[in-house]
Amino acid sequence: MATTPSVPTPLEGVASLYRRYRPGRFQELRGQDHVVRALRGAVEKDRVFHAYLFSGPRGTGKTTTARILAKALNCENPEDGDACNVCDSCVSITRGTSLDVVELDAASNNGVDAMREITAGAWHATPGRWKVYIFDEVHQLSKPASAALLKTLEEPPHHVVFILATTDPHKVLPTIRSRTQHLEFRLLPGETLHSLLADVSQAAGLSAEPSTLESAVRLGRGSARDALSALDQLLATGTTESTSSGVEGVLEALVLLDVTRALQELASLVRDGGEPEQITEDLCAMVRQMFLVQVAPDVVDVVDEERFRLEEWGRTAGLARTVRTLETLGRALRDMKGAPDRGVLLEVALVRLVRPELDQSVEALEERVTRLERQGPAVSPPSPSVSAEPRRPIGTAPRTESPVRETEMAGSPATPPRPEVVPVAQSPASPSGTVDVSEFRRRFSQQVVPKTSRGAQMILGAATVVSFDGARVTIGVANEEMRQRAQELGPGIIRALEHEWGSRLDVVWVVDGSALAPPPAPAARPTSTPPDSKSPEFGGPADDDVEVTITTSVADHLIAEMFPGAEEIS
Repeated sequence: MATTPSVPTPLEGVASLYRRYRPGRFQELRGQDHVVRALRGAVEKDRVFHAYLFSGPRGTGKTTTARILAKALNCENPEDGDACNVCDSCVSITRGTSLDVVELDAASNNGVDAMREITAGAWHATPGRWKVYIFDEVHQLSKPASAALLKTLEEPPHHVVFILATTDPHKVLPTIRSRTQHLEFRLLPGETLHSLLADVSQAAGLSAEPSTLESAVRLGRGSARDALSALDQLLATGTTESTSSGVEGVLEALVLLDVTRALQELASLVRDGGEPEQITEDLCAMVRQMFLVQVAPDVVDVVDEERFRLEEWGRTAGLARTVRTLETLGRALRDMKGAPDRGVLLEVALVRLVRPELDQSVEALEERVTRLERQGPAVSPPSPSVSAEPRRPIGTAPRTESPVRETEMAGSPATPPRPEVVPVAQSPASPSGTVDVSEFRRRFSQQVVPKTSRGAQMILGAATVVSFDGARVTIGVANEEMRQRAQELGPGIIRALEHEWGSRLDVVWVVDGSALAPPPAPAARPTSTPPDSKSPEFGGPADDDVEVTITTSVADHLIAEMFPGAEEIS
């Protein structure tokens, strides 16, 4: 059994390449070795099935293979299960004048009457050994016609072979599929198409440039018939641009993140008569090839120069951006169904691909993060520190300087002014490892507690910071119930601590007897108490520097009772 395919025998009187060099033997078929092996072996061993179902994309050789099988079954001089293609039976089948082969286009003869007439003639004798019925596009048969065919498939005549060809096997009735031997045809790889076109060009005496062959392979998209038709058109026009989809410029602009050029290239294609939906399909096909170049180079359909260009674009764009481009264009193509202006959808999709900040998807956000990582950290000039407005607890009056102290300060000019001591701010985790617990307690009560929830504020208002070593803080609460409640609210408190401290901290909650619930707010005392008077509550002189809480209304008093430590922002 030969393994190297030969050049198809030319059919005289036909001008188009795909008809003129249509394969006439199994040996001439390319890219369908599994089908050739199965059919050729069946003919050679006389184990031919009564019905076959050929499925696959258009232009992959389904009808051609059906005719070759009919030739092999009725050939006068078969060679290892293959037709000789020179006897009277083979020649008549090639010319379409054989009485042993009946071809039916199911798209135009899908009625039950036509099917009954054909199946009734299946019982009549023919000059050859086998009578072959070829039904093309069998999935378009009506249900009554399919039912009429099914009866014949169940009990066929012994000398009849049915060959059903379709591009949509899932639309064929399951009862028909179960009574046939299903053979699936595949799209041809780019190398196989390139070799086929080169051999046909040489056999036809055509001077096709390598760039012309590459363009025909790309336009064929795995279909031998489409590739030969494209080669015919390219040779007729003498250029590789006339049948090109023209989306290369759009894709290159997307890779280079040039939105202006992308829209200009799209507008040029539309002016030349391109449909937005077809342009999107062509763009998706090219992006798919760019995606396959990065993840599965062996299944790519493009070759030579175009393959090198797609590899370069793939390295520039990256796999994540390529996948997002393919998904975005796919959604735009889906949304075009029934849209009043399809061009707008494509334009918006192109802009979103170049400007990911306009896209709210997770993939767009990931692309923005990747761009920032590639650019490196942005160094911004230091901004001048702005002193925040001082805050005061809810229900307290603004603090004012005592007039007595102002008078004393004005009346003693000989006393030198006290120098203002500005504390030096320390980093949260200094290199030396020294930790100021008092500073941590101050920031904890003033900066961390107000940023937590209300329930956490009620617990933290009565809690005490027991210890802090730079990475671990121990907080004591009054009883076990409060400790369990604090652990439930722990994640929010930890986030507030880490946000303030700028590093990861571990929080440990313990029961500390010194941490008691806050007592009720002390009764307000007037600020006019003489400095040397005794405080009835503390038994000592009152300190003028102590801030006194003065409640001016019942509402403020209740708020201060319910939310201790809360601050009023005005």
